[in-house]
Amino acid sequence: MHAVLLIGHGGPDKLVYRRDVPVPLPGPGELLIAVRAAGINNTDINTRVGWYSSSHAGTTDAAPEDGSWTGAGLAFPRIQGADVCGVVVALGAGVARGRMGERVIVQSCLRSLRRDDREPWLGSELDGGFAQFVRVPAADTYGVECGLTDTQLAAVPCSYATAENLLHRSRVSTGDRVLITGASGGVGSAAVQLACRRGAEVIAVAGADKAAAVRALGAGQVVERGESLETAIGRDSVDAVIDVVGGPRWPELLVVLRPHGRYAVSGAIAGPIVELDLRMLYLKDLTLLGCTSQDDEVFPNLVGYLERGELVPHVAATYPLDEIAQAQRDFEAKKHVGKLVLVPPPPSAALTSTPAGTTAA
Repeated sequence: MHAVLLIGHGGPDKLVYRRDVPVPLPGPGELLIAVRAAGINNTDINTRVGWYSSSHAGTTDAAPEDGSWTGAGLAFPRIQGADVCGVVVALGAGVARGRMGERVIVQSCLRSLRRDDREPWLGSELDGGFAQFVRVPAADTYGVECGLTDTQLAAVPCSYATAENLLHRSRVSTGDRVLITGASGGVGSAAVQLACRRGAEVIAVAGADKAAAVRALGAGQVVERGESLETAIGRDSVDAVIDVVGGPRWPELLVVLRPHGRYAVSGAIAGPIVELDLRMLYLKDLTLLGCTSQDDEVFPNLVGYLERGELVPHVAATYPLDEIAQAQRDFEAKKHVGKLVLVPPPPSAALTSTPAGTTAA
């Protein structure tokens, strides 16, 4: 099959496009999916450069000992890709035959494989969707019946589930005033849409050139990135903050939170080290939430939104799989709003035949 192999930590040169990678075989309780589209996320670049390592200081050829989602070293070569939309083409032992032919998306956070309170992530601890086929646990794979395109569904698993988890964990509901940072990116733009779906009033932080697009997603107010939040929206003025940015301006986020406000974070694109005034935390009775592991109801709820037509994922651009390096460079340039999605070439008839030891229709 065609696949992109990550051969080590470093730059885009560590992504190698191959046409001779063996098609994986689904084991017990697993499915084989023919990938139709795969979204790009910050985690792809972070994993490639070793950013999750506590010792990370830039791209390097050395393999960090703690450079994966679970805090272990990454095994190379690895097929990345946390976002998958595709069709089930083979079943491992113990999987219901009715799942054959389903159009599915896969929960990136593989909850069925949880060990020691940590879940492995697709494309990090297990090979992911930057390939024509991917082998995944059936328990983490959800059929979706709706009129959305494959590329729209491929935008959902990582970014939209992360955003929904942030909103769920911070208890955002009707009437809440919510501040969302990084609102033009994948998670941020998803959070804008999903917070609006919950009936919240959304204040978004984004570049001035993207303000109109973010408003079109539902934001009632857009604060230009770099502008003083206290000046723009006022001290003690929001019920919840949804953050994927961090960085040196992080203390402002606690300033604008009301007493008993909730702060939820699942990213640090402006930098992971921040300054915290503990007096602000305890005198305002704030709740700080780190969000990676997704609660049980998050992904099924998201599928329900899709099937009921309550959510239309926003895709900014698509690329063929062999243009992954350019797609990631465009992603890092951050000139888009929403998701960038890769499309692998359709597999040949020979590849879609049932692998030995598996079940087909």
